[in-house]
Amino acid sequence: MNVPLRLAINGAGGRMGQLLCALAVEDARFELVAACTPATDFAALTAIDVMVDFSAPAGLVRALAHCEKNGVALVSGTTGLDPGLQQRLDAAGQRIALLHAANFSLGMVLLSHLVAQAAAILPGWDLEILEAHHRAKRDAPSGTALALGQAAANARGVELDAVKAIERGGQRAPGAIGFAALRAGDIVGEHSVLLATPGERIELTHRATDRAIFARGALHAAVWIAGREPGRYGIDEMLAP
Repeated sequence: MNVPLRLAINGAGGRMGQLLCALAVEDARFELVAACTPATDFAALTAIDVMVDFSAPAGLVRALAHCEKNGVALVSGTTGLDPGLQQRLDAAGQRIALLHAANFSLGMVLLSHLVAQAAAILPGWDLEILEAHHRAKRDAPSGTALALGQAAANARGVELDAVKAIERGGQRAPGAIGFAALRAGDIVGEHSVLLATPGERIELTHRATDRAIFARGALHAAVWIAGREPGRYGIDEMLAP
């Protein structure tokens, strides 16, 4: 019989954290060792195989420091990271196995591939990304929307920061990748990518109706990353055949 993975969940008081805890407790693959909040003393956490982090940038910093110090694998879906924290994740990948993703939905992975393909085939078309989330979501554009924009920018061979347009006023410059964010009610997550040229347009859309898809994906990532060599892994690698 397989020994359960010893799991800690950081951000356990949030929407995703609560759902992760509920699913992990019912999953024979895991032993939920700790449900961490900002008040948790990380120094007291021992005997953990994997930490799953859905918190905030400051919470991710704490989780990252603990995992690096103790050789614990890390899975994180925290968004709103600044370039400095992204660099810290890159550096940590030399010491521990970690997987950071803006979205753990299989459908979103496919959407990212389709957006990249369309952006490359239609380089002269306008490209706009519209996303909607619940009213309490803090970062805008969302990490997932920015990841879609990054996929499009990579496909076109440009830097996203050079073509990103978030302000909604005024004309759109040629080659810009535009973003618009809606926050309302209890929307789980909706992302649409619009490619348009005079006379026609293409719309690629993903709608999440159950937050559990992200939690299940993150728990699958925890199983996948356990015991792997140090490295910063992506969700594409986890889903590769």
